[in-house]
Amino acid sequence: MKVTLSAIKADVGSIGGHTKPTDKMIETVKKRVNDAIQSGLLLDGMVTHTGDDIAIIMSHTHGKDNTKVHQFAWDSFIAATKKADECGCYGAGQDLLVDAPSSNVRGAGPGVAEIEFEFNQKEPRLAESFMVVASDKTGPGAYNLPFFLSFADPMYCAGLMLPKMAKGFSFEIIDMNNTDGESSLTLNTPEDYYKLTILLRDNERFGIKAIYSREYAVQALSSSTDRLHNIAGKYTGKDDPIAIIRNQGIFPAPEEILSPFVKAHYVGGDARGSHNMPLMPVPINTAVTGAYCLPIVSAIGFSLAKSGTFTQYGYVDFFDNPAWDLVRLRAQEKAIEMRSQGWSGPAMLPYTELEYSGFKKSVTDLVKQFKVKKR
Repeated sequence: MKVTLSAIKADVGSIGGHTKPTDKMIETVKKRVNDAIQSGLLLDGMVTHTGDDIAIIMSHTHGKDNTKVHQFAWDSFIAATKKADECGCYGAGQDLLVDAPSSNVRGAGPGVAEIEFEFNQKEPRLAESFMVVASDKTGPGAYNLPFFLSFADPMYCAGLMLPKMAKGFSFEIIDMNNTDGESSLTLNTPEDYYKLTILLRDNERFGIKAIYSREYAVQALSSSTDRLHNIAGKYTGKDDPIAIIRNQGIFPAPEEILSPFVKAHYVGGDARGSHNMPLMPVPINTAVTGAYCLPIVSAIGFSLAKSGTFTQYGYVDFFDNPAWDLVRLRAQEKAIEMRSQGWSGPAMLPYTELEYSGFKKSVTDLVKQFKVKKR
């Protein structure tokens, strides 16, 4: 049968600032997911949060961009927003940028990652394992470097030297500044390696939407690439991406996918979405309560049973391990160094990224006061 994995995530309110959803918000969405499983809409589902973003992870047989599945997720976020309103949470309904989605929630505010594939437990996929990577306080471009390294660089993924992966992968790149429609380009590794780096170095404009195996012509990765300020026309919070990644066998192993995150590389985000700060790996359901509003990333893994279910067998929390404590400490040290530079130079994002926020008015008001003297 064909199975679709969908991960849809949104910030619809949090307690005490941009920290985490309330327990009632999470319980409300969990109940709706359980009801959707009982009704047959979903095969399985799980609700998590990364920082203040609620993620609904689902398996079903309705295909990508299915109206009923997306409407269910939207209605679940609406229900959570009502709970956020009741307790006076900050940013209630923040990522719900339209009154109602037209047919699916793409372009309506929530981040969406979906993969559809033939699930028959035969070669080359005798077993189906996948992971969900979710971030808060950063944009889709935060995944450019780690996903590129894990699918294109043998220094991080030795599996690329094996016959099943030696042909390489195709990367679908989105120009996130194009608001007229979805502007995409597909580049192949290894031959387009340098071309990919030219685009992916610009985290604020270009992002990886999907990655495909060239040997088997199947999708390995799906990642959300919507820019909220391009949708709303103003700053409404960072875009907080989510991704689904199939792993093992003909795809990179979990450790090959996760090893680039050891870098705690600098990404755009942090407080008011205005700074360059390191991306810190954290366990699932971690609140944003540190000394800085650090961009964070979580990663959890699942196996898919014959029935298309995944939650009853548990999950693995990849970043909930002492091995990542050193990386978290490194991220904090890098953050302290960058924030010690305050507003100066690379410590803050360039004006082109700040123009959708209140910074634009602050700068514009001052620029108007300049006077030109003839030489």
